[in-house]
Amino acid sequence: MHNITFGEIVALLTLAVFAIACLKHFNIAPILAYLVVGIIVSPHAMGLINDTEDVRFIAEFGVVFLMFTVGLEFSLPKLIALKKEVFGLGGTQVLLTSLIAGSIDWYFSQNLKEAIIIGGIIALSSTAIVTKQLSEQLELNSRHGHLSISILIFQDLAVIPLLVLIPSLSHDEPLLLSLEITTFITSGIILLIMLAIGHWILRPLLRTIANIRSAELFTLSVLLIALSAAWATHAAGLSLALGSFIAGMMLSETEYRHQIEIDIRPFQDILLGLFFITVGMLLDINALLPQVHWVILVALLLIIAKTLIVTTLCYLFGATPGVSLRTGLVLNQGGEFGFALLTLALTYNVIGQETIQIVLSAIILSMMLTPWIITNNGRWAKIIFKQSYRSNRQKMAHRIKKYSTSLSDHVIICGYGHIGLNISRFIEEKNQQYIALDLDFKRIQEAKDAGETVVYGDPAHQEILQAAGIKKARVIVITIKNSSVTKKIIQQVRALRNDIPILVRSIDESKLDEFYAEGASDVIPETLESSIIMASHLLIHLDVPLHEITRDIARARKDRYQFLRGYFPGEEASHEESSKINEHINTLVLHPGSHAIGMNISDINLDGRNIVFTAIRRGGIRGKQPTPDLQLKENDIIVMHARPEDLAYIKVELMTGH
Repeated sequence: MHNITFGEIVALLTLAVFAIACLKHFNIAPILAYLVVGIIVSPHAMGLINDTEDVRFIAEFGVVFLMFTVGLEFSLPKLIALKKEVFGLGGTQVLLTSLIAGSIDWYFSQNLKEAIIIGGIIALSSTAIVTKQLSEQLELNSRHGHLSISILIFQDLAVIPLLVLIPSLSHDEPLLLSLEITTFITSGIILLIMLAIGHWILRPLLRTIANIRSAELFTLSVLLIALSAAWATHAAGLSLALGSFIAGMMLSETEYRHQIEIDIRPFQDILLGLFFITVGMLLDINALLPQVHWVILVALLLIIAKTLIVTTLCYLFGATPGVSLRTGLVLNQGGEFGFALLTLALTYNVIGQETIQIVLSAIILSMMLTPWIITNNGRWAKIIFKQSYRSNRQKMAHRIKKYSTSLSDHVIICGYGHIGLNISRFIEEKNQQYIALDLDFKRIQEAKDAGETVVYGDPAHQEILQAAGIKKARVIVITIKNSSVTKKIIQQVRALRNDIPILVRSIDESKLDEFYAEGASDVIPETLESSIIMASHLLIHLDVPLHEITRDIARARKDRYQFLRGYFPGEEASHEESSKINEHINTLVLHPGSHAIGMNISDINLDGRNIVFTAIRRGGIRGKQPTPDLQLKENDIIVMHARPEDLAYIKVELMTGH
């Protein structure tokens, strides 16, 4: 057996880092970066790494940990609650897609075993890419997001029988003889035994380990459980991935599920990345070139067929045309579990090499297009079903009017998450009225069950705001995280009423001026308000009179937090943090000969830029924010905050005057 060398590992990591960095710039999933690296280093391309058994063996653990984390997401209460969407819609989608894709493969190959596996592989979509993209677009809890996740849950469940089925189909016997019923019975017995162990043994065992308060021991114990379960199913003649999935299910019922997921994530990400690299190594570009037309055709058929199948089924299960199409567009690609099944099928020689090359390439191509398709799913659905969306909004507006008809001088809360809920509590305490608009079905249902005045509606549309009684409302409160959605809501509110106060929640201070420019009356940045609240508590402990604390807080808010904005970025600040909080605090020493020496603060040419001088340090003593008539002297240290590009300008201006 050829051993993978240290140099090969370094080459893999170097290419992986470079590929992920490049694709991240274009908002493409890291999975595709790993696949590209695999294609580059494969024996069929640059040949940097031989297609060794060592690499395949290590990479298989990537699938083990992936199935383990999938198992952590499953619980019997969750499946029961979503039984209609998961088993009804999801089960029908997998069955129908498998039948259609399998029939097409059987027509060309005349190999029934291959057709069954190909059908199952094509029926699967990418859980990793879909959930990540929907989460980034804040669509995870939307109607099409809810349906997509339900279908993905069943698809993940469907992988389990396929993992059992593929080794059975590797025998030379006819199909019915190959399907060893005892294998499925064995799988069922192992599942029941492991679930019993998880319920009666693992929960108290983990509680004991957690009480020792050793992070290393806890992580090692979780790894031991996952790998032991994988080994047990492998020893029983089943796959490693099946055992790890069952282990995940066992641990999903414990109170340590979230901590386990955090601990296992680094192992999963690294090993799963290696697995995708080995998948990329399977592609023979030279062999594919003469068949590239087949690859493109299969990829297009896959995307179009799955879009039509999922859209039709969602509509038949009661979804509106627009939501049905959006769900179909979200789930029209191949998935990462398809790679795992293809690799397993290759190991057992169930599928021909030529078929694997075409299917593998088509899945990769469909996944490459997925982020772009999901990003545009709403736009395309609204173009195709424009009338349907208008009709839905009218129905939505009609339902909202039922709640708002009796309201007057009320508050409209846009977004009923944690902050929106807390705000409503204060409103109720003062016997004031409110109506909340949200797009999270589950949250709305739970809030309605609790007697809250929450309705489904998108406040970014004027007709929804009108239905919520904006003409009679007293204040608008926007608590939504997404800044682009927030700006759109402000624009729609101002188009209807220019006099109504708009209170906006901001995650940080970087969007403060943008929201004010759009027409917000007050913007409450969480980071700065947290600082104010914490400082006020501190000042109380320092015996500062209450009226002084109140005055300082009022001044900070009146000046739109100018006193607090900005921070010292330091060397360890991440690029993401620096861009998020984009006003930095910096200092400048007026050395002898500096242009600004002898000038008043008011005489400095700011060139219309937003630059604030927060303090002057002179002779080792730090003064408060300088007044406009303060004259600058030699060796003064000026403390100021502004955007990085404005800081660069003012430093040159103070030093040279140019």
